[in-house]
Amino acid sequence: MKRVFTGILGLVLLASCNSEPKGYTISGTISGEPDNGLKVFLKTTDSLNQLIDIDTTTIENGLFAFAGNQAEPKLHYIFIEQTRGNVPLVVENGDIEISFPKDSISFAKISGTAQNDMFMNFLTESRKLSDRALSMQNDMRMAAQQMDTATVTALREEFIEFQEEAKNFNVDYVKNNPNALISVLIIGNMMSSKALPLDEVKTLFDGLTPEMKATEPGKKLEEQLENMKSTDIGAIAPDFSAPTPDGNVLALSDVTGKSKLTLVDFWAAWCRPCRAENPNIVSVYNKYKDKGFNVLGVSLDTQAELWKNAIESDGLAWNHISNLQRFNDPVARLYNIDAIPAAFLLDENGVIVAKNLRGPALEEKVAELLN
Repeated sequence: MKRVFTGILGLVLLASCNSEPKGYTISGTISGEPDNGLKVFLKTTDSLNQLIDIDTTTIENGLFAFAGNQAEPKLHYIFIEQTRGNVPLVVENGDIEISFPKDSISFAKISGTAQNDMFMNFLTESRKLSDRALSMQNDMRMAAQQMDTATVTALREEFIEFQEEAKNFNVDYVKNNPNALISVLIIGNMMSSKALPLDEVKTLFDGLTPEMKATEPGKKLEEQLENMKSTDIGAIAPDFSAPTPDGNVLALSDVTGKSKLTLVDFWAAWCRPCRAENPNIVSVYNKYKDKGFNVLGVSLDTQAELWKNAIESDGLAWNHISNLQRFNDPVARLYNIDAIPAAFLLDENGVIVAKNLRGPALEEKVAELLN
């Protein structure tokens, strides 16, 4: 009987050593005697990149805790009532520990899981770069106030070199940490900010581990990379269809087949730069519509009434479509739209001949192609 019991105990211990954590715990410690009863919020972002509440607890004797289950690592944020700033952390199954002084929430120390260890390493090194950047900017400001042009010029040149160093830091971090969630987020930021050529971004993405490619931001990044190739200048614009203001369905091919040039204009009623650009598009449309210029407006609104009112108010006398899903709109995702206004100029064959032309540049290109 003793052997049987010992064997069973061994199997139990082996299973406990090899099993994955079934959920997460977040244990927070705040020094500096924070007030009891203050609310602590655990938040993350939804598909529209808007903060949403995940859980709420309170501080008791400088401690707080959360518990739950997370299918895959995801960036979250901890906010504390009456406190400025937040704590970014990667929520993944396992035991996560957070500690910070009550007056320095933004400099929390996070440990306990692999993703948070890598995240903290990135934050520590990137904060050193931020401190250097702030110091250099202060030095430039003081030199400018003292009319020391030689020093200002030297510091600007040094700052340009520093920016390259900072970019290289991000690239090297991704290469050295292909299994880090923060690496996926860094690649996404470099792609949206156009800090690197598309082929270099693709190389970095290809170097990620399968687990990171399979995360929600990893799959989104892969989709964006694929869409960027299909919406580059010289490519045939991907066809799409969506509801019009009157409830019918209109396809891009329905419009391009009838025009020599078509501007696919991504905009929204709530977007001030878009509304400011609308009079220019109206002017170009009125001037060149009889020569074969057309516009298809793709709205990223969420409220049909506001969308329709903006069309009428701005005098946008061309075709319009919208799924009323903001940046989660299938057409916006197909064209890799993460900011508006954005526009694609297509020829009669649907080939993209220019992108994001605004102001006088739009009329110059239309005139060049139609006159």
